[in-house]
Amino acid sequence: MPDQYTPKREDRFTFGLWTVGNVGRDPFGEPVRKPIPPERIVQRLSELGAYGVNLHDNDLVPIQATSAERDRIVKAFKKALADHGMQVPMATTNTFSHPVFRDGGFTSNDPKVRAYGLQKIMSAIDLGAELGAKIYVFWGGREGAESNITKDAVTAVKRYREGLNFLCEYVIDQGYDMKFALEAKPNEPRADMYFATTGHYLGFIETLDHPEMVGVNPEVAHESMAGLCFHHGVAQAMDAGKLFHIDLNDQRFGRYDQDFRFGSEDYKGAFLLVRLLETHGYAGSKHFDAHAYRTEDEAGVWDFALGCMRTYNILREKVRRFEGDAEVQGLLKEIHGQNAEYEPHLGQYSKAKAARLKGEVFDIEAMGARGLGYEKVDQLMAEILLGVR
Repeated sequence: MPDQYTPKREDRFTFGLWTVGNVGRDPFGEPVRKPIPPERIVQRLSELGAYGVNLHDNDLVPIQATSAERDRIVKAFKKALADHGMQVPMATTNTFSHPVFRDGGFTSNDPKVRAYGLQKIMSAIDLGAELGAKIYVFWGGREGAESNITKDAVTAVKRYREGLNFLCEYVIDQGYDMKFALEAKPNEPRADMYFATTGHYLGFIETLDHPEMVGVNPEVAHESMAGLCFHHGVAQAMDAGKLFHIDLNDQRFGRYDQDFRFGSEDYKGAFLLVRLLETHGYAGSKHFDAHAYRTEDEAGVWDFALGCMRTYNILREKVRRFEGDAEVQGLLKEIHGQNAEYEPHLGQYSKAKAARLKGEVFDIEAMGARGLGYEKVDQLMAEILLGVR
């Protein structure tokens, strides 16, 4: 029976064809599930309350498909989208699976490979635009190195920039209403990847010819696998106006890219992320880039998809409870409002302000001895999360 956590279209939850369609292959084992046809994925996600479905080009159209085969496949997919009221908010390109991309698409040492990469991406952008996608994600899955002596890293960054500049101009020339989002990852499948974190990309974007067209697509697992605080990276992207899209999943620190169900491992981190997105008004799609456990059959895949969405909504309700708790808010008000009389000393520089500040006398022993009460508010958050408050 539906309850307050049942997903609805207005939640703007999305999945990729490659996520619920994952067949459970890993480096040590063959697939455990049969591929699910794209039309069935659209149907079942719609029935579960999802808003849309995203795709790499070859999730839908095989890489060797003829033009006629491509048109037939896309026509059937568009019909399924229309029949079930689903959207395609985001699209992307697979420039990592085929052996031709073993050394990267943008950063390969071979200009012929880089030229093919651009050709493939332009065709995939055309497909995304045809399906209505407004965001185009770039995950540089092979943009890195195992042996760093084999590539000049400065040249590699320049090649990446050249490729994105080319594609920005292509989108402008075609008149597409589309922006790019760059997805960072520190390692795997390559030993070292260029642009390992969201912060790397935020710096890189400002060097592009059209930085206004390009933002980021942070992923929980990609930052967490390196031991970074994911919601800090998301906050930096939000502050920069560059959070164009987001990938939600879960991950244990120090492991390979696990792509677990959202909220399945780190409830506290997931809560803080949901609070950040909800209280700061993120209005974009909430995309679950995750996979069902390899133990599951198709029924388990749909349990996984529903679980991602329900967990987000459960945590959103926990955020509302946290924000509405009088004791919690009283503590936060005290924490955030301490010594407010010193605020006029801060902010934009002026000569007079600097002179006044240099004349202030600070009792740093007394300042350093004062407890801040963070333990109590953190425990109250834990009690709300654990359902005892």
